[in-house]
This record gives sequence, structure tokens and C-alpha cells, in this order.
Amino acid sequence: MDLLIGGIAAVGAGVFTNPLEVIKTRMQLQGELAAKGQYTVHYRNILSASYVIIKHDGILSLQAGLTPALWFQFVMNGTRLGTYQILYDKGYTKDKNGNSIFYKSVLVGGVCGMLGAWTGSPLYLVKTHLQAQAAKEIAFGHQHNHEGAWQAFKHIYNAQGIKGLFRGGASSMPRAFSGSTSQLTSFSYCKEWLLNYPTFQNSPVLTAFVASMTSGVVIGLCMTPFDLIALRLYNQGVDANGKGLLYNGYLDCVGKIWSAEGFLGFYKGLSASYIRLGPHTVLSLVFWDKLKDLFNNNNNNNNHIY
Repeated sequence: MDLLIGGIAAVGAGVFTNPLEVIKTRMQLQGELAAKGQYTVHYRNILSASYVIIKHDGILSLQAGLTPALWFQFVMNGTRLGTYQILYDKGYTKDKNGNSIFYKSVLVGGVCGMLGAWTGSPLYLVKTHLQAQAAKEIAFGHQHNHEGAWQAFKHIYNAQGIKGLFRGGASSMPRAFSGSTSQLTSFSYCKEWLLNYPTFQNSPVLTAFVASMTSGVVIGLCMTPFDLIALRLYNQGVDANGKGLLYNGYLDCVGKIWSAEGFLGFYKGLSASYIRLGPHTVLSLVFWDKLKDLFNNNNNNNNHIY
């Protein structure tokens, strides 16, 4: 049930934040391997990007890749949050007195994130391809030109098999570890700290909201570079043998971004990343907390009846 609760919570958040994910994807691909000033800037900020995308691709394009995105959220976060909750309940993040241990929280949160990311990698691949597709006037990065999610899965599988569907999966590991551990660790610690104050002790929704907003800031700063690297590797074109056309691997991607775009290139799209991660973190963690409360209350009521 913990896996199902985690998945449902993330899907609920994904419905609202997918347009922000589309904008973030476009901004992170903008000027790929080009120095500042050497490419046309189509996506200047969130509002500008929204206008440009709607103008050239239509308003529905803001929900591009929604189906694989929601399935990815369900599979990835169902695995991640559900596994984390199981390990948390068994005390793997605490000492014998029930106090959270930082390094244990970091390791458990990170490993759960990596497990979820690998499980959902094919869905993330297709989601990325669909969200990156744009009219040629505003396109950056490789354009895969899929006609839809199912056609994308079929095309990739026919060309490269199961291995092709998991292409880029290794690059999701650092992204998932940094994102998951920074989110879950900061959320847990902040929530525990807030519960020391009477205002929050009787306000579970407010507590979850404040803790998740704080978590959103932390995850945005920690995960954006890894998110950008993974996005570039997932979206790059491949030859007939499945070899990347731009990058030979993770370290090659890091080196080329550093050389062409500099340190700030790794934080391209940071504002869009936080504006997407902030609400998504808030919604998914608040939904997660409330669904757990509902399930636990229902169990308690059933136990009382019988």
C-alpha cells in the first residue's frame, strides 16, 4: 500500500506541474553546447517561454508528454516514496531512541530514489523526447519527431530493443540520488523541527506545506546540474548502433557542457526548475502525507470495529 500511496500522490502533483516540466525541458536544451551570445534565446523566462511555446506549438503543447510523465511519476515515486516509507517505519533512518540520523536519511533517501529512477527510466526517456519536440523556429536539441507516446516506445524498441528503452538510465542515478535524498531528508528534518512548535502540532497540512516548500528550495539547488546532464543524455540522437551523436557518456557530457557553456551552463533553467520542483514537491509531499493519514485512520477505524 505504501508503494501505491506514493505513486498516487506523485501523479496528482504531476497533472498540475507537467506544463512547468515542458518549459524547464525547453530551457535546459536551449543553447546546447553553445556559449552565451552564440545562439538565439527564445525562452528568456517562464512567462516568455510559455508565450513562445503557445504561439508556435499551441496551448496543448504545454501538456506534451503528459501520459508517460504521469506513468513515470507513478512508477518512480511509487517505488521511491513507498520504499522510503517502509524503511523509515522499520527505523533504518533513526537511532535506537527514534531520532533521525543524517547520514542514514541521506543514504536511504538516495538509494530509494535511484531504485525508482531506474524502474521508470523508459517512461522518462519517452517523456523527455515528447516534451523537447518543438516547431523548427524554436527548437533546440535533437528532435525525435515521435507521433505519440506509444509510437515512441514502439520505434525505440524496434530500433534498439530493451537496451534502447533504458538508454540514459545510468545518467538518472546521480540525478535521482541527489534529488531524492535532498528532498526526503530536508522534508523529514524540517517537519520534525516544525513539530516542536504548538502552531504546527495541530496543523498537519500547514506543517507539510512549509516543510515541502523548504524541501523544494533544497532540491532545486542540489539537483539542477544533475537534472540537466541527464536531460541532455536522454534527449541526444543516436546512430544505428545506439551510440550517442553528441556525448559518449556521462563524463564526456559533463566535460563538453563545462567547455562550451561554463559552470553556469549546469544551472541553465534553474528558475524554471525551481518553479516546477517547488509546486511539485509541495503537492506530492502534501498529497503523500494526507493519503498516509487517510489510510492509517481508515485502518484504525477498521481495527476498532473488529
